[in-house]
Amino acid sequence: MKINWGKGIVIAFALFMSFILYFVFKVQSNDKYNNELVTQEYYKKEKLVQQNIESTENANSLSEKVLIAKTENGIVVRFPKTLNPALIQGKVSLYRPSNQKLDFDTPISLSGFDLLIPKNNLVGGLWDIIVAWEYEGKTYLNKEEIYF
Repeated sequence: MKINWGKGIVIAFALFMSFILYFVFKVQSNDKYNNELVTQEYYKKEKLVQQNIESTENANSLSEKVLIAKTENGIVVRFPKTLNPALIQGKVSLYRPSNQKLDFDTPISLSGFDLLIPKNNLVGGLWDIIVAWEYEGKTYLNKEEIYF
């Protein structure tokens, strides 16, 4: 059988496509390669964009801002001292961009003005911290990135 240019090009394309499809199949079927989204229900969260913008503006308009800081004991979220801590409700969400399995939420339960997220709950690396809270019917949203 004689191979001319036309048959050679067709064979080269078929081999190239087989090569690419092999790697696509390998990446999709192997658990070692992680194909997860940053957050679950991403599109539902996108519908709340305007509400998040208003909550962020509410948080920025406070005379004393919420402080999110890294300490040797973990991460401390300090709420304004002008507010009554018993009336603050909400949650602190910690997202790990590199590994969705490490994400967790902590409800806000204050006896003072500080909320401590213990160091033993955190793995070293970059964390996206979102504090979504409510005080007297008004919503607030604070976001911070911390390298722990």
